[in-house]
Amino acid sequence: MTTFPRSPRLRKGALVAVDPFNPLASVIVFQYNPETLSRSLSARMASAGGERSEAQRYSGPPDESISVKVEIDAADQLEHGDGVATRLGIYPQLAALEMILYPKVATIAINAILAKTGIIEVVAPEAPLTLFIWGVKRVLPVRLASLSIEEEAYDANLNPIRASVSFSLQVLTYQDLPATNIGYGLSIAHQAAKEAMAVIGSANGLASAAAQTGMRRLV
Repeated sequence: MTTFPRSPRLRKGALVAVDPFNPLASVIVFQYNPETLSRSLSARMASAGGERSEAQRYSGPPDESISVKVEIDAADQLEHGDGVATRLGIYPQLAALEMILYPKVATIAINAILAKTGIIEVVAPEAPLTLFIWGVKRVLPVRLASLSIEEEAYDANLNPIRASVSFSLQVLTYQDLPATNIGYGLSIAHQAAKEAMAVIGSANGLASAAAQTGMRRLV
């Protein structure tokens, strides 16, 4: 990264699992932003293969998935004598990612107690609201669908010190969440921002096309 004082400050992407009982359990700020980010969208139609009158009707916002690969490396921290990295490598960062997929131990213990007391219907543990943050214009509620970790180097105590992490996210929309959920509002805000960006893109496209057409006429 350049040290020029007027260089723009690079924002870091992040994955944050909102857990009011343990707010620091799963806050993962990307050490290095990934060079690529893959997104896939598929339409939700009201009646696929049904009546013709419904062929153009949406049942909701599109299904969107995001695939990202990030690199985690303790080299800089070890060089500067960081105490956590020296003792544990990048194990804490990997654990923070993995914990998004685990029900909390306290919940498991409570359910076990309830089962022993004869309560048959034990409520399944609820996953934390997870947010994918990619700049100020994209703060998305997501579900971590899959996680793949390739540990590439270790310290003397077999703590991982370098790893490549690939994860797949399913974007949650206002149709997937109750109106009282924070993610509901974030989803609405994200779509509103995208609609505004679409207007800007269309206006610029029309202006560019008009300018090119005018130039051709002059030629």
